[in-house]
Amino acid sequence: MKHKSFNWAVIGCGVIANEMAQGLQEMGRTLYSVANRTHEKAVAFAKKYQVERVYDSMDEVFADPDVDIIYITTPHNTHYPYMKKALENGKHILVEKSITLNSRELEEMVSLAKEKNLMIGEAMTIWHMPVYKKLWQMVQSGELGKVQMITMNFGSFKEYDMKNRFFNLDLAGGALLDIGVYALSLVRSFMDEKPNEVVSQWKPSPTGSDEMATILLKNTKQQMATVALSMHSKQPKRAMISCEKGFIEIMEYPRAERAVIVDAQTGERREIIQGETSHALYYELQDMEEAVRTSNPSLLHLQETRDVMEIMTELRKGWEMKYPGEVW
Repeated sequence: MKHKSFNWAVIGCGVIANEMAQGLQEMGRTLYSVANRTHEKAVAFAKKYQVERVYDSMDEVFADPDVDIIYITTPHNTHYPYMKKALENGKHILVEKSITLNSRELEEMVSLAKEKNLMIGEAMTIWHMPVYKKLWQMVQSGELGKVQMITMNFGSFKEYDMKNRFFNLDLAGGALLDIGVYALSLVRSFMDEKPNEVVSQWKPSPTGSDEMATILLKNTKQQMATVALSMHSKQPKRAMISCEKGFIEIMEYPRAERAVIVDAQTGERREIIQGETSHALYYELQDMEEAVRTSNPSLLHLQETRDVMEIMTELRKGWEMKYPGEVW
């Protein structure tokens, strides 16, 4: 498979699907096929990106023998059934965050992927942007000393339209699965091990979804983190990783392209610039293809994805915030 050019299919025609098609174009490629619940939208999408094949029904994408990798971009309450069909039909899958609703769903899919010898990855920008890879390398080298404390903020102002996906429980709405997954993934990426102590507070929206939350995390290495999330009040998308010899500040995560490192003793500031925000999907597609090509799942950070999903599942269990029909 070393020199194989993979055929990608996408499920959904929204913003992410458009960015994905553009990412393939950056790689000098075109998207092979598209599936969407509304056929007319799929036809228009295919015309826009010169997509070779449009399916008349959603199930056709899973049965198509020419499809190698499926990118699932639909709302996260639909991920589990699509993932299952894709894996059962021998397709590698890249899945938009949040990859599933809960740990039970994810662990079932991980087992199925292992059984079928297939790659499964979450399209979590943080795992793939060059600036994070550079920062992890610097931290792991010991240059900045041990990571001590991580502080995360992520807040969006969404109008109280209870039918949209941000608050609609039928669409698995809420701050944790929509934006908290980014903050917790970044936390996990800079911690030496998964947090084993997690406490939180939360505020429900009028629908019962999680509108705001504050989360405190700690692991056995005594590394700590704070996460503040909000869906009806704006916050800066800011991450601060405090190490023994300095701190790292990242603005506009998850699609960051720059970070500032401040020396703890001298206050000297240096800027790290790696990659480009506009190429976020390009980096994800590249890593997915390389993982499939080399059978190297570490490129997809699946264990970290599992850790984050377990944290989010346990938080919602503590809040007693369950989605309609969800099975924990």
